Amino acid sequence: MGDLFFYLVDVFAEEKYAGNQLAVIRNTGVLHTAEMQKIANEMHFSETPFILSECKRNDGYDVRIFTPSVEVPFAGHPALGTAYIIKRFIAEEDVRNVVLNLKVGQIIVDFEQEQSNQEILWMKQLPPTFGKTFKVSQFARLLQLSETDFDIGYPVQEISTGLPFVIVPLKTLNAVKRAKVDRNRLLKMAAELQGGILVFCPQTYHKGNHLNVRVFADLFGIAEDPATGSGNGCLAGYLSYHSYFGTTKVNARVEQGYEVRRPSLLLIKANSIEGEIQVQVGGKVILVAKGKLT
Repeated sequence: MGDLFFYLVDVFAEEKYAGNQLAVIRNTGVLHTAEMQKIANEMHFSETPFILSECKRNDGYDVRIFTPSVEVPFAGHPALGTAYIIKRFIAEEDVRNVVLNLKVGQIIVDFEQEQSNQEILWMKQLPPTFGKTFKVSQFARLLQLSETDFDIGYPVQEISTGLPFVIVPLKTLNAVKRAKVDRNRLLKMAAELQGGILVFCPQTYHKGNHLNVRVFADLFGIAEDPATGSGNGCLAGYLSYHSYFGTTKVNARVEQGYEVRRPSLLLIKANSIEGEIQVQVGGKVILVAKGKLT
């Protein structure tokens, strides 16, 4: 295996050393799947994306994404971070969007310039699919909470925009902070839970934000994720479908990662257009380091 260049970026971060850490590996088409998995485990971030080739195929770049323990068909912050690296270091011209060829299909990442001259990356996710609902009592035991902590006006429900998450509505920030996965119970429920668990509430640490979120993804080898683009895309679809804000239109600022000391800010949009919910997730990407694997 020859030298492989990599970049460390913080995604959904307002400053360095916040958001979700990511290592993007370049020109990795020579690697076997097992080698990619070993590198992802070595990096040991939530996910590690591998850009297979720097030549486009079907107008997009082939990318594979691995957690420390398994390959996944889609993940949000790796999509944004990879698009950022492609625009900055690989694309031969200044592009306004980057297309990624992922296992789940093509994902487009758009670049939007703010007045402050900072760039927000927006990712349009696949339309959400709505899966089964769960009993509050079941998730109260799993998350070691009281049933009174749950907002029973909305269901505990599995949603997917490429990677499934169970969306869990709670009433208060205190309840979100107390949530803790019972791993023995989780293993017993593994056949029912195919993805992560996202808990949220309308109380926030910062007044300018609309929702507070935590994401647990033990089944992917991630105890708690600091910023989850795929999960918040599912949340956006959930909020639209259930008219959480009184309408199918969603335009919200979501804070995540405070319990793991990686404060993150995700921007989510959703709306039902001609019977189909369209979802976008956005945020900033900051380059932290670059180097090479030998």
